[in-house]
This record gives sequence, C-alpha cells and structure tokens, in this order.
Amino acid sequence: MRDGKRVDKHLRRLGVAPELVLCSPAVRTRETLELVLPALAGVAVHVEDELYGARSEALLERLRAVAEEIGSVMLIGHNPGLQDLALTLAPDSALRERVAAKFPTAALATLALPTWRLSPGDGELVDFVVPKELR
Repeated sequence: MRDGKRVDKHLRRLGVAPELVLCSPAVRTRETLELVLPALAGVAVHVEDELYGARSEALLERLRAVAEEIGSVMLIGHNPGLQDLALTLAPDSALRERVAAKFPTAALATLALPTWRLSPGDGELVDFVVPKELR
C-alpha cells in the first residue's frame, strides 16, 4: 500500500471511516498510518507501545477496552497478531479462508463487530484486500 492515492480511494469506496485509530509505534506501522490518514479526516489517533508485536489475545483485550460510544476502530499493528485476531473474530467463510491462507504486510481486513465486549466468532469479515489488489 505504498501508493497513498490508491489506498485513499479504496478506503473511501469501502466507507472505512473509523472514529479511532490504534497504531503500534513501529516505523512501518507509522508509515502505514501516514498513508491512510488522508482518507480519515478528523480521526483520533492513539499510538500505543503495547501494540508493538502484540499477540491476538492482547489485541482483543485492547479492543474490549474501547469505550462503547466509539463506533469504529482501525487497528494498525503486526502479524501474526492481526491475522490471528481476524481469524478469532470471524466465523468460517470463503473470505476467512483467504485471511488464513495469507495476510501480507499492509493487508486490510474489515470486520463488523456488534460490541467491544468481544468473544471468538462475534465478528463478520466483510472485506479483505491485499496490496497487489490495489494496482
């Protein structure tokens, strides 16, 4: 996702408009954040040390701590934690099989979640895009 215009176009097409971005402090995640920010006008951004290399369990706990009044969150972090989190939250589907097969750097998995009081299988995987699909 090195082309910011393609990223911006894709996020807008999907209607991705989080109220909060949680980002690892790593250089690569901060670079990704800079690419997506133009499409996310006015979003609150929290760079959190605990997200660096976090496992899926820690990411799930962080999402559970999101205030209920926040309607949507973008999480920018690392694998295998992000891939495992998506697989934990999403029930079986063809899209989930794609996530399980490969979750490359800068992939975007979009999940619909009913609440931040999450349990395994609570989400719906509504989109998954990898960087080469944005060409």
